[in-house]
Amino acid sequence: MPKSVLIVDDSAAFRKATRYLIETQAGLQVCGEAVNGSDAIEKAQQFRPDLIVLDLLMPVMNGLAAARTLKEVMPTVPIIAFTLYQDMVSESGLQAMGFSAIISKAEPMQLVRHARSLLQGGLNSSNLHG
Repeated sequence: MPKSVLIVDDSAAFRKATRYLIETQAGLQVCGEAVNGSDAIEKAQQFRPDLIVLDLLMPVMNGLAAARTLKEVMPTVPIIAFTLYQDMVSESGLQAMGFSAIISKAEPMQLVRHARSLLQGGLNSSNLHG
């Protein structure tokens, strides 16, 4: 059974590209998309994904605030920060907010590698940055 991924990004182009990237991988499928952090919380509760891919900078509710809430609601679901702004927050700050990894949008194949590893329980906090 494929692992489900929720994509959260305010950019339709990045959501589309991320969806394509994930759906071309065996064993992964996109269960839904959200346009901001508030929408992500609602969709995560609706779809119960195995993994959440979350942008950091979004309107309404940013990814940092959303990650904190998502970790309270779904503590076992890994969250990957997928962003252009990797240096926006320290590694320890990201861990404290509930992120399992941070990946640059400039390196999309790292997203696939980290997603697979997290879904198999293979990443730890020393591998936070992709």
